[in-house]
Amino acid sequence: MRKKSLLLLIGAFIVQLAFAATPQQNPLVWGNNRMTIVTPTLLRLEYARNGKFIDAPTLFASERNNRLPADQFTVRDLGDDCYEITTSALRIWFKHDGYPFSTSNLAVYYKRDGKEQKFTNRFILKNNLGGPVETLDRVTHEIPMNDGILSRDGWYMIDDARADLVVDGWLKPRDTSNNLQDEYCFIYGNDYKAALASLGAISGKVPMTRKYIHGVWYCRYWDYTSEEFLNIIKGYDDHDFPLDNIVFDMGWHTNDATVGTGHNGHKEWTGYTWNTQLIPNPKALIDSIHRQGITVSLNDHPHDGLRPHEQQYAAFMQAMGAKADRPLLFDPSSRTYMTNFFDYAHRPSEQMGVDFWWLDWQQNYLYPYVPGTNTTTLAWLNELYYRNSQQNNRRGCNYSRWAGFGDHKHPIQFSGDAQSNWEMLAFEVKLTACSGNGGCYYWAHDIGGFRGDPDPELTARWTQFCALSAALRVHSTKDPRLDRRPWLGSEAMTQALRKVYHLRSQLIPYIYSSVWQTHTTMIPLNRCLFIDYGNQKESFRNPQEFLFGDLILAAPITTPGKGADMEASQKVWFPEGEVWYDYFTHEACNGGQTRNVTKPIDEFPMYVKGGWLLPMQPYIRRPTTAPLSCLVLRAYPAGRDVTNTFSLYEDDGISLDYERGQNATTALVYNQQDSHVTITVQPAKGSYQGQLSRRSYQLQLPACGRLQKAKVNGRTVKPVFDESLQCYTIAVPERSVREAVRVEYELNR
Repeated sequence: MRKKSLLLLIGAFIVQLAFAATPQQNPLVWGNNRMTIVTPTLLRLEYARNGKFIDAPTLFASERNNRLPADQFTVRDLGDDCYEITTSALRIWFKHDGYPFSTSNLAVYYKRDGKEQKFTNRFILKNNLGGPVETLDRVTHEIPMNDGILSRDGWYMIDDARADLVVDGWLKPRDTSNNLQDEYCFIYGNDYKAALASLGAISGKVPMTRKYIHGVWYCRYWDYTSEEFLNIIKGYDDHDFPLDNIVFDMGWHTNDATVGTGHNGHKEWTGYTWNTQLIPNPKALIDSIHRQGITVSLNDHPHDGLRPHEQQYAAFMQAMGAKADRPLLFDPSSRTYMTNFFDYAHRPSEQMGVDFWWLDWQQNYLYPYVPGTNTTTLAWLNELYYRNSQQNNRRGCNYSRWAGFGDHKHPIQFSGDAQSNWEMLAFEVKLTACSGNGGCYYWAHDIGGFRGDPDPELTARWTQFCALSAALRVHSTKDPRLDRRPWLGSEAMTQALRKVYHLRSQLIPYIYSSVWQTHTTMIPLNRCLFIDYGNQKESFRNPQEFLFGDLILAAPITTPGKGADMEASQKVWFPEGEVWYDYFTHEACNGGQTRNVTKPIDEFPMYVKGGWLLPMQPYIRRPTTAPLSCLVLRAYPAGRDVTNTFSLYEDDGISLDYERGQNATTALVYNQQDSHVTITVQPAKGSYQGQLSRRSYQLQLPACGRLQKAKVNGRTVKPVFDESLQCYTIAVPERSVREAVRVEYELNR
């Protein structure tokens, strides 16, 4: 009996060993199959006929070292060459039958809407939630969007099997005769934030942008002189409008080319020699603009490269070892060509002080792919231009059209030459929010549309939308009727535009903190409501609205108004579980309802989440470069007892030092218990070059009822009612940023 029991015990032990969790490595290899568990919700599936797998990066899959640690998943041998791999989110069944991963040997089980679902790599997708398009050039109405990685099915797959490798910093075609399969399976169920985090894990996080990119731009396709550029800046200052960046479109360079492909029937599209008839002393002009705290960028259509009419041509051809009488085609496949191109086409202007380039690539019809590769020319140029901009410890800075998955690593994006009409405005609202689903986080649009008939009301509504986007940037075609300087219209329209331009300036601390959040989490700045509120069905049904960061809900008006005030309406759904406050009127709207909100031309549906601190600054003419010497905090009441913390982020705004931890965060804590509110500004943590050691504070307390008194660090003060803001304010004198500020008051509603 004892012998029989012993045998049974040994048998049970052997069975237990056979099915034990035995993670040995990541990736997992079975002959010619390799599975890499990148995150709990992302798998890489490879099949190589010769058993030699790809470890070199591609433009999309640039982060090969990110893998789930072996102690965070289990592998069980089920017998008969079958295995079960389990992560915190997935249960994977795989049968090693010697064939590529397929519906016969692979099944992945995940939860969606509380029920178990089955994923296979057949890639039949029905419910994608949309993603970015490459460009809106000549688009006049809504068009189908490309895929993002977010889907109501709870999964998405990217096939990278034909993508070129990046070896020693350059494109190298892969061996597609042996490497037959290279699939990235995002399987996330309802957890859209996990999907976006997985995108960052395999493709790299979106880098921090130069802070001034998120400011106010002036751009126009017009041949301005030096004096006219300076007068434009003076006009912004004289008329009380902020400005951070000024763009020189094609008029900055000469237009006397006689050879090349050109564009639109004109040879002169590409150019790198300054037009000294318009701008006699480029460096002096750039220096003058810089002294006023404004950056300069240049338009660039590089498809014709350097041609005989350019000043730099002879030196460039000598560096190339080529004969001057045989001009070279633009060749992004050649490391030598591109190195010399940047040295001779770009470097002279950069040495004059040009801050960044606008890569205006429109030549897919000529050069859709880099010669000898499967990589699109736009994708590769975005990579090369971004690299080239990372000089002298500065962050990369590109401004170009979207080139597909992985291009989030080269911000920011230019949406192209869209038509000026109401339908396009409505589509841009939807497109901008959905583009974050695919990693396109920072669109900058042509406010008012690139071409079309003038419509001041449309431009004002477009400006309101773009005030809550990656950048407030005007641009238009060479049409004397289409100058988007905001003071050129009627006084009423100028006042409406001034109000929204000032809003953009005031929101920069919140915007830049939200940009940091996008960098660290891959959650979009402009995003669809289902990313945060996907458990509420209405979040999928309201493409006319979006979240801008964590705290702001917006539904821009996209139809013409009526009457003297041009009043127009927009449908707004308010997510349940929150109280939302109209930024302009302070009216409270409880979540869980839908309203048609009507607004005059100087307002639009913009709501702030109650129970949080919204960091702002006073109006500043150069909002992205001026020091934050006064931190404005707006606090709307919560609908329940809460403790919420928003993190104010600061750094020098331009260098790569943030990658080395040189930045500062300040916890902004809102606590509400019954009617008692405590606001705490915690001491700043961290430091960076140029950090202010002291600042003052202003608290704006709308919708709180009549406030008779408050306490600031234990001292009783009397709040002041500000008629222009229509709320009580509390001023806190300047003090060290390392010192906490605690403000207490009672709601009286």
